[in-house]
Amino acid sequence: MRSLPEADPGVPDIRSPLRYLWWNARRQSRSLLAGIGFATLWWLVQALMPAVLGQGIEAVTAKDTRALLMWSAVLLGLGLLQAFTGIMRHRMAVYNWLAAAYRTVQLTSRHAARLGATLPKRLSTGEVVSVGNSDIAHIGSSMDILLRGTGSIVAIVTVTVILISTSLPLGLLVLFGVPIMAAAVGPLLRPLHRRQRTQRELSGELSTRAADIVAGLRVLRGIGGEQVFAGRYHTESQRLRHAGVGVSRIESVLEGAQIVLPGLLIAIVTGIGATFAVEGQIPVGHLVAFYLYAVFLIGPMRTLTEAADKLTKGHVAAGRVIRILSIEPEVTGGTGASEGGVLRDSYSGVTLQPGTLTAVAASAPEDAITIADRLGRYTEGDVTFGAVELRTLPIDQVRSRILVADNGARLFNGRLHDELDVRGKAAPEQVHRALEAACATDIVEALPDGLDAVVAEAGREFSGGQQQRLRLARALLTDPEVLILVEPTSAVDAHSEARIAERLAKARAGRTTMICTTSPLVLDRAEHVIYVENGRVLAEGTHLQLLDSSPEYAATVTRGED
Repeated sequence: MRSLPEADPGVPDIRSPLRYLWWNARRQSRSLLAGIGFATLWWLVQALMPAVLGQGIEAVTAKDTRALLMWSAVLLGLGLLQAFTGIMRHRMAVYNWLAAAYRTVQLTSRHAARLGATLPKRLSTGEVVSVGNSDIAHIGSSMDILLRGTGSIVAIVTVTVILISTSLPLGLLVLFGVPIMAAAVGPLLRPLHRRQRTQRELSGELSTRAADIVAGLRVLRGIGGEQVFAGRYHTESQRLRHAGVGVSRIESVLEGAQIVLPGLLIAIVTGIGATFAVEGQIPVGHLVAFYLYAVFLIGPMRTLTEAADKLTKGHVAAGRVIRILSIEPEVTGGTGASEGGVLRDSYSGVTLQPGTLTAVAASAPEDAITIADRLGRYTEGDVTFGAVELRTLPIDQVRSRILVADNGARLFNGRLHDELDVRGKAAPEQVHRALEAACATDIVEALPDGLDAVVAEAGREFSGGQQQRLRLARALLTDPEVLILVEPTSAVDAHSEARIAERLAKARAGRTTMICTTSPLVLDRAEHVIYVENGRVLAEGTHLQLLDSSPEYAATVTRGED
């Protein structure tokens, strides 16, 4: 099978689920049309078989050997054609399913990367995970069912024409019976749609709850909150179970309707056809053909009911995808350029001189974090980089030149070396120096496979302090033009903190670095210290100078101690 196509680089400007499904169909129109062609031919071949079989029975009744051989050969040809078209229909169905599903994955992944820090502020983890877990399958199925659904409509029309040309009453019975049965299923679709949407929302909330519990399990055990959160998870899981049962009730009725309604039509057509045969209005061969047509119609009619179900699920899933794609980044970039230089936040007054290790101590830690976000262009602000405004630079350029490393960063699953050297360009000596500066060499040496060790999800095999040191090594190894570290030593012991402060200054010598911290050990190693209160600069100088000249600074960094 040929490879799947790449998704469009840009995110489509689509605001409704139906338009998203239509956009997906247009993107794979060639494969859809090919699949619909094979599916239609596959159904038509099956629709013609009862007529051929009826002619064969007529030949047997008339003892016409030549006609029997001819119709037998035609039946064999139809069987071979059905096998070929069935194989191709299935191949195209799988291709279209994969194309629609993974185009959705590509779009949402690229848009999530474009959103960056905006995404977790607007959507929970569970909602995003649900797209990759279940919604892509429903979107893929909605494309898949278009093949058989379209072909089944053509097959029903073909059978109706054949029946009308053979027997007008039977043809009209089928012509009006099929729409009536389709209309009988219609009232089930609206409540099914509503209940499926509710179930999707509850599933996303439960996934978020599970992720939160797993991430904070160590803390929950420490404070004895395991039973409380287990009870909350149980309550929410029961709500999801009841929602799932509600969906299953309607789906069970829908499945039953797929059997009962076609069965009624078969019984009526067969009964009337038998009556016509007894009265001599139609030959025996036609009666057999009518019965086979009635049985054959079960397939197309069940496919139409299945199409209604899958398109409804696809509509719900597309709505969740649209919710993600409709989110716009909080910050955007321009097309300007900057040679670098002084990085200044006008609101707070924080100014980073090129090649200087600057520490920012704030009376409220959130003030330092806010300043770091503005300097890193994660929130809007009046920030200049050299002679130009930071907002005029392309966002990709800002991310590559200014790195903000906070404690919200994660260690991902995979080889430790690849986790640290995210760009894959660092020499072994550079990796060693970064680990040395972050006091993380002992962590690597304790691992049986060293840098080749596989990191578990979120680095859960490491303690909080070990994760912090490894994240610091990763930030140092990236070696950006401007590095902004937010509380990089908050989870390590005093001895490690003192060594990190000394080595960090050497590792970043000649490079612009800002550290948000109130640790005296780190502040003492900074070339320049800025004290922030109420979001604005209150005092500047070295650590010792500020201890003597600023009582507010002294109270903050010594925590009220003499």
